Amino acid sequence: MALLPNRSKPDADKAAERETAQNDSFLREVDEAVRQDEMLYAARRYGIPALVVAGIGLAAFGGFLLWKEQRESGLEEHSEQLVRGIDHLAAGDLDTALSSVDPVIADGADGAQASARLMRAGVLLARGEKAEAISLYGKVADDSSAPQPYRDAAAVRLVAADFDAMKPADIERRLKPLAVPGKPWFGSAGEMLAMSYLAQGKKEQAGTLFAAIAKDKEVPETLRSRTRQMAGILGVDAIVDADTFVKTAEEGETAPAQ
Repeated sequence: MALLPNRSKPDADKAAERETAQNDSFLREVDEAVRQDEMLYAARRYGIPALVVAGIGLAAFGGFLLWKEQRESGLEEHSEQLVRGIDHLAAGDLDTALSSVDPVIADGADGAQASARLMRAGVLLARGEKAEAISLYGKVADDSSAPQPYRDAAAVRLVAADFDAMKPADIERRLKPLAVPGKPWFGSAGEMLAMSYLAQGKKEQAGTLFAAIAKDKEVPETLRSRTRQMAGILGVDAIVDADTFVKTAEEGETAPAQ
């Protein structure tokens, strides 16, 4: 009697496939969470009203930076153009939003131009024109004449938009300078950098970075909770105060459903 071929995979191969699937699922979930958290995180650190930023999205984050800067310096024309663009963006009129910021891109000063480009890139991304948006984020991130806050925001959005296609070395080049405690983008940049480490199998580096984010009280609690869990999975202790942690967990369990 002929023997049937053995199609069962070695246990090691099965375990590797499970780990890969788990990592892929985690990366997708965190990518979406990063997009939500980074707006409020940056808003708080840069002094922009969080409710406003959450309402219109990071596409207009640069617009508000410029509006604040230009209003304080008395340069009203570009400020008004950006505000009009933001109004159209909030109303869902993406085409008019783009036409409102194009003149600023064409002849604005360094800060104004960078801000308008950030807004344009965000609108393009929202319209599904990913390649052009990524290219524009890259131009802002690499523009040495642009103010650093705009460049940092562009670098974070670039990686968030193109994470799956980027080489680990490029992710590290973009995010390592930002993934430092005390910097405005530490939480979001650090989480994506840790994700990159994890995808490369660098579990110790990923766990250490996840734990550092989880312990940073300046980082949004949702992000801290997520990175705390990941650090624990990777065998790194990320709980600073056990009593506070238990109290927070209990409050989360007893909170009314939304």
